[in-house]
Amino acid sequence: MQTIRILFSFIFPIFSEECCGGRPERKTAERDANRHYRAVEGEMFLMPCIESVSSHNNTVCSAAGEGAEGRSFHCGTKFSVEAKHSGKYTCSGSKLSFHLQVVKRSESSLGCFLSEENSVELLIKKGGTVPCPGHTCSNNTDTIWYKDHKAVSEQNRKSCQTWNGALYLCRVFALDTGVYFCDRQILEQGVNWTFRRAVNVTVIHNVSDPPTILYPGGNAIQDVELGLPHTLECRVRFTFETKSSREVLWYMWNYGCKTENMTLLPTEEEFRQFPEISECEVFGRVHIEQVTRQHLNQRYTCIARNIIGKSSATIQLKEKTRVKWSSLVEYPVASLLFVAGLGIVLRVKWLEIQLLCRSYFKHRKQDGDEKEFDVFLSCVWSPSPAEVEGILTNSDEDACLTGVDPLTTREGVCTQRPLEVVLPRVIEEQWGYRLCLLERDVAPGGAFTNDVVLAIQRSRMLICLLSADYLSNSNAVFVLESGIQALLQNSALKLLPIWTGRASASLVQPDSPLPTLVQRALKVLPSLDWTSAQPSTSGFWRSLRKAMPDQRVKLDSLAPNQLILT
Repeated sequence: MQTIRILFSFIFPIFSEECCGGRPERKTAERDANRHYRAVEGEMFLMPCIESVSSHNNTVCSAAGEGAEGRSFHCGTKFSVEAKHSGKYTCSGSKLSFHLQVVKRSESSLGCFLSEENSVELLIKKGGTVPCPGHTCSNNTDTIWYKDHKAVSEQNRKSCQTWNGALYLCRVFALDTGVYFCDRQILEQGVNWTFRRAVNVTVIHNVSDPPTILYPGGNAIQDVELGLPHTLECRVRFTFETKSSREVLWYMWNYGCKTENMTLLPTEEEFRQFPEISECEVFGRVHIEQVTRQHLNQRYTCIARNIIGKSSATIQLKEKTRVKWSSLVEYPVASLLFVAGLGIVLRVKWLEIQLLCRSYFKHRKQDGDEKEFDVFLSCVWSPSPAEVEGILTNSDEDACLTGVDPLTTREGVCTQRPLEVVLPRVIEEQWGYRLCLLERDVAPGGAFTNDVVLAIQRSRMLICLLSADYLSNSNAVFVLESGIQALLQNSALKLLPIWTGRASASLVQPDSPLPTLVQRALKVLPSLDWTSAQPSTSGFWRSLRKAMPDQRVKLDSLAPNQLILT
């Protein structure tokens, strides 16, 4: 038994010395002189340093050939290699050169070499292995490892290279984080290539705390819009640790509060590393393609865990009361269109609006002392032979002019006479208004247009008895048009058209077209209808009496020369 102990005491120091620094690797970078390098596009590449060049740290290697301007790198420079970096390089201070070939990851001939990951996580203060990507793809496992611009075997640390080309670190330190490069020799068609691969090493610190959920905090409520996509995001902070020891998962609660009622959701992770503070953040996201009301009735829980413990946060979805951008745009646009449309209507219908306002709303007090006539009556009448002989007896005619209503004495008697005959006598003799008739109160020999304008100016009201004969008479139409223009200029004037013989603005079509002003005015002016065939016209007389001026012209206040227009 003692003999076995003695033998073990001799054998164990030899084994431990060879594995953990007793016989460190002394293979130097002499292979840099092979001058044929191969790298993978998109990986980091370490510009080789040729030992035969003195002070090679300051050596600059430049690409040769056409289009190589600007492609110069110092010895030991690390950069992301691209296809454009392929070519021949010569180094300053030496006649030696090397050739660099950048291969694409899509090349099928290199499938085995490119299939393995080139990142490793190691626990601090533990031993760890850094494999060289593609080391199992060939029988040649002879590998040289570099960190920065020096071979690992030449650095002052304990390390050893195993038989399969992987780098084994006996004890991992925080400074071991970085990019390592492994060189493997490949012989192709008589050319010895150095295949240089990069491996990212991350040192994971000891985990002492459970993960911290930065968002959402506790139980949160998120506003969502029905029918639109939504993303649930959980942001978690971890101390540096291996990927296998941390996870971020999303669960959906179907009903109740039991764990068996939770459904695991497909979670998409994003990793962000912060080496300066020895922490990292993991974003766990769940994408909802279209939010429905069923999603509003469920709760979603994010659970983050590591080897120490776990943390959780819950999100409840709530329908957002949103103000649609379309509404924000529609309201101003609708208001603008309304104002624009109102402006167009006012511009097109301004004449009609003026006539309506001046007909129904009086803006100026009427002064009877300033007028000579209460009513200016304009009519055109061509009597038939029967009307010339007279249909009413003297007693009937007197009866029409005695009562308050000309028809109260005898039903329908006054309707047998034309309105052009009855109306002047009713207005003047029965109701006591001062009436102006062109054929009676205007001295002959003057200009017709001036007489009409003067008669309108000296009257408080203009009544036009409209008929087919009236609208076909140019002089009568001129009186009507002058009255409309006076109404537009002076709101104190009242204008009342009376349609006779069932005539109307739509039925009467004169031989010559009416002026536009007259046509538009007749459509909006308040008017009365007179039909001699009606059995009773008491409603017409009451409406007419209501439309008459409230005050009458005082005849005794007029000078004698004012009774006849000259």
